[in-house]
Amino acid sequence: MDLTQRQRDLLQEWLPNAEVVTDHSWGLVGTVVLELRLRGERYIAKAGDAADHHLAREIQAHRSWLTPWTSRGSAPQLVRADDEAKLILTRYLPGELVEGTAAEWVPETYRQAGELLAVFHGQFAVPDEAYEARENRRTLDNLGKSHTISPALTDRLRSEIESWPTPTAALVPTHGDWQPRNWLIDNGIVGVIDFGRAALRPAATDFARLAAQQFRSDPALEPAFFDGYGQDPRDPDTWHRAQLREAVNTAVWAHQVGDSPFEQQGHRMIADALRES
Repeated sequence: MDLTQRQRDLLQEWLPNAEVVTDHSWGLVGTVVLELRLRGERYIAKAGDAADHHLAREIQAHRSWLTPWTSRGSAPQLVRADDEAKLILTRYLPGELVEGTAAEWVPETYRQAGELLAVFHGQFAVPDEAYEARENRRTLDNLGKSHTISPALTDRLRSEIESWPTPTAALVPTHGDWQPRNWLIDNGIVGVIDFGRAALRPAATDFARLAAQQFRSDPALEPAFFDGYGQDPRDPDTWHRAQLREAVNTAVWAHQVGDSPFEQQGHRMIADALRES
């Protein structure tokens, strides 16, 4: 367990002498995820390292946005959190990860996921005149980092992104990593975990990873998802910009952390987005 002393002290204060059941940490980034047990109750503790910027988002999501899910038992309940220590403790949400199971390819899973996402997005919306320009700049900055996108393609991407309009965007609470690796299935019911990328964004950004993965592999899943969601709000031009940003940012981030399969997915996403433009 790679926790700071402060994080260890807080966990001991919050759950005295709790047993560590499982270490669920990914290992790619400096986030520690521990399953704990105390007096028959199970918990999840997440702790970030000095470079972490996800725990603040996770804590914000739990404090401000998760009630539509926690009120129906679809997301873990917050127990304690410490922003400065980058530590959060929640109750354990039962179920197994959808990714890699038969449920990953069942349309009903996606209908439920669409329904869950609709109530999350539907909490409120705020206009942001600077969102599109801000996201364009972030993607252009990423193209300036170390990556394996070819120089010619990098120039093409820069040129296209710099040509985009920057209309006012409607921002809603988004999960930020909406895909089966962050869904649980328990007796056929879908639940949600991992809010480290939660932020205010356009609703359609939460569709990008599904569109690049599961929707691409099985055409029955996308209509099931939008049946649960209630509508398909994607505007072609806005959707293209979101897809291409997601593709570039995926390829660059995955290269930075050494996740080769995800990096290759990012390259494919770039090719797909350019082909469909």
